Amino acid sequence: MGDIVVKTKLGEYLVKDGLLYTKTDEWVKVDGRKAVLGITDFAQKKLRYIVSVELPEVGRVVRANETIATLESVKTVADVYTPVKGRVVRANEDLIESPDLINKDPYGKGWIVELELLGELRAEELLTPEQYAGKIRSEEA
Repeated sequence: MGDIVVKTKLGEYLVKDGLLYTKTDEWVKVDGRKAVLGITDFAQKKLRYIVSVELPEVGRVVRANETIATLESVKTVADVYTPVKGRVVRANEDLIESPDLINKDPYGKGWIVELELLGELRAEELLTPEQYAGKIRSEEA
């Protein structure tokens, strides 16, 4: 399929192929029992310049739709929600010194947390890249 670039009156947003998305603007990449989570290009552009990140402790167990991290930008404070139930196995410590990695590379170096999945992934509650692109278009219309 390939990545999608969503162009609206208010901006241009990258939606990466191979990821699943939430209605609250997080992305998740699932590989077996591992899930890596971050925020979307759309979300980071809405937040603008991110100045600090509060990460979860390794070992913490989180339920689906629970706050897993908090981002502070020059504009606001935003919670990051996990779409899956899991145990935190890694948090991106690079974000403590360089929170702007989320702005520069939200789908790469700006990842937030890696989880070990506990229970089944409920993909029906997540959006495909095409569905997420449609969500952006409807919000920006």
